[in-house]
Amino acid sequence: MASQPEFSGVWCPSVTPFTPDDRIDFDALGHHFARLDASGIDTLLLMGSIGEFASLSQAERKLLLREARRMSRLSMVANVSSTCRADMVELAHLAWESGYDAVMVLPPWYYGQTRRQLLSYYRQLDSELGGKWFAYNFPARTGCDLDAALVAELAAELPRFIGIKDTTDALSHNRALIEETKKVRADFAVLSGYDEYLLPNLLAGGAGVICGLNNLVPAMFAEAMHAWRAGDLAALSQFQQRIGKLMAIYSVGDDFVTTIKTAVARKFGYMTPLSRNSGGALSEAQCDAIDMLFS
Repeated sequence: MASQPEFSGVWCPSVTPFTPDDRIDFDALGHHFARLDASGIDTLLLMGSIGEFASLSQAERKLLLREARRMSRLSMVANVSSTCRADMVELAHLAWESGYDAVMVLPPWYYGQTRRQLLSYYRQLDSELGGKWFAYNFPARTGCDLDAALVAELAAELPRFIGIKDTTDALSHNRALIEETKKVRADFAVLSGYDEYLLPNLLAGGAGVICGLNNLVPAMFAEAMHAWRAGDLAALSQFQQRIGKLMAIYSVGDDFVTTIKTAVARKFGYMTPLSRNSGGALSEAQCDAIDMLFS
């Protein structure tokens, strides 16, 4: 298969475990990272959406940045997104001090953003972050879209802008990003934020996937990536079907973060299912459903 950018492959956007008294559970996180390290995946993403970054205080995020980097040997990227630029830059600089390989940043949310505003935002941020960075496109949460033309313009202009996580449930959007950025940068990584888009992303020339199922079945995704690198399309067909079936987890419960944590807790036992999202606890029937899915 064609060569891939530096940060290609399968990433796990890690959950953030909490203790019963609502503190970050670093012991549980250490057990989680040990599993992920052994699985064969390529990169860990800290404090993504599934890592509940938006419900963590700045003090908690700084503590998590320091402690988590020491727990894993994998390549590691930190989501430093915030509505406060000073907080974001502070987190990015701490990430470099702590040994992270790159940071990730959402566009501004709450206030609507025009194309001109988004270009200005990322240009200014590039000068302040101090290292390699990924954009995080999640229009369902931010209310604005990083489209292919905009991303390609920034990629051509900013060498430290090295990739994007595209969390849009539209393969055409993912494909357009891949096609347009390839015109300006061979080393730019377009990664899908949807689990079942791993193979379509790779076939379109993308770099891989950043997906929540890697908290549960990381070895399966690592094996799928190995099959891709070996050119084994027959095996990839089987993996695609298995991933498709496991996508049912996202329709269990009201809150996908709590659902993923519940599944990890029930299958592996080293963390609580607790999240900071209200009303997400699963019923007995829902717990039975995820037990059957991952049996």
